[in-house]
Amino acid sequence: MDYRVLLYYKYTSIENPEEFAKEHLAFCKSLNLKGRILVANEGINGTLSGTVAETDRYMEALLADERFKDTYFKIDEAPENAFRKMFVRPRKELVSLHLEEDVNPLELTGKYLEPAEFKEALLDEETIVLDARNDYEYDLGHFRGAVRPDIRNFRELPQWIRDNKEQFMNKKIVTYCTGGIRCEKFSGWLLKEGFEDVAQLHGGIAVYGKDPATKGELWDGKMYVFDERISVEINQVDKKIVGKDWFDGTPCERYINCANPYCNKQILASEANEARYLGSCSDECRHHPANRYAANHGLSEEEVAKRLAALTAVTK
Repeated sequence: MDYRVLLYYKYTSIENPEEFAKEHLAFCKSLNLKGRILVANEGINGTLSGTVAETDRYMEALLADERFKDTYFKIDEAPENAFRKMFVRPRKELVSLHLEEDVNPLELTGKYLEPAEFKEALLDEETIVLDARNDYEYDLGHFRGAVRPDIRNFRELPQWIRDNKEQFMNKKIVTYCTGGIRCEKFSGWLLKEGFEDVAQLHGGIAVYGKDPATKGELWDGKMYVFDERISVEINQVDKKIVGKDWFDGTPCERYINCANPYCNKQILASEANEARYLGSCSDECRHHPANRYAANHGLSEEEVAKRLAALTAVTK
């Protein structure tokens, strides 16, 4: 394939994130790269796509910078660019936990488990495997037996843990996320909260799926990614679909956004059900005046009315 997707992060000191972001954006554009990079005083977190030559030049330049010299890049081959534009944005923190007292992963983080070690933990009945991602990420794919926190986004995770603390206290905990960056901080926070035996999947799911010792085994479904691909395969051994269609509960791995822009909820839906339900997660969203499904699909008012009437008839 002619293109690549790079996933990487590095906790390190960046003195002026705003100026760094401005200069880094210009550099990325000069290489014709597309993607999204966040920079903060605590480091850099990025996903980029471009040709093999373009991504090689980027990695070479970043690794030549003393601050990023040992950055680990997860590389996926791709048939085309996985982004449409290039963004580099300064932020207060690389992952949004919004803690009262921040955690520095360079000073405090959980023990690293390589993929083979993590696989052993998955098979250990005495170990709690905790998914540190958002609910919609888990619903598309997750490790077998992993705990699904009842959260909508990452910053809700600490409070959910506090509300369920007795379930996890005095237990061996291993946590995982897409590329590892969320676990770096979250595992440190767990230690700070008094959990004593905390480990994390080094490099995240992205590394586990490519490791020859695991071949992604014990992962079910697909891994959600934050680019145009939406999802990627992980399990090379015994793939199982765990995603369920929002409308009828049938196996599904296709995410769409609700056609009501004021909702925009991500739901799993087949092409047939997306069309039938006008790409909307609820009856309220289907009837919302800002619903964009009809315009995006060239439907007449008559066709929209016909589909809505058919749905109404079924529910009566």
